[in-house]
Amino acid sequence: MEISKDIIKYNESKDEGDRLICNLLSETINKSLPKAENKIWHAHPVWFLDGNPIVGYSKLKNCIRLLFWSGQTFEEDGLKPEGSFKAAEARYTNVDQIKLKDLKRWLVKSKNIQWDYKNIIKLKGKMVRIK
Repeated sequence: MEISKDIIKYNESKDEGDRLICNLLSETINKSLPKAENKIWHAHPVWFLDGNPIVGYSKLKNCIRLLFWSGQTFEEDGLKPEGSFKAAEARYTNVDQIKLKDLKRWLVKSKNIQWDYKNIIKLKGKMVRIK
């Protein structure tokens, strides 16, 4: 699947340093998750498998945050817990900080380890592992 035009616009709207980070993330994610739907969701680029959010990134005040919705379950030192569910993040201020070997490993895990965020409201906030 191609990267959506809205994600390309999102990346292009960033300053040069952030744009380099966003472009590398979107290209790597898209190659690693070729069957994932990608779109702007809640104002940020997100990739979905079967309607379930898997990975995305967003501009914070001083960095680009890469977020894996099920990332706490990956048991990876390079990812830090985020929020009260199963998400984990990595933050980047320079494209050179992205370790492609790590990113690609995390993306493989994102396909194989998934919690059901798609039905979280139906499940009244209860987290259920689907993969």
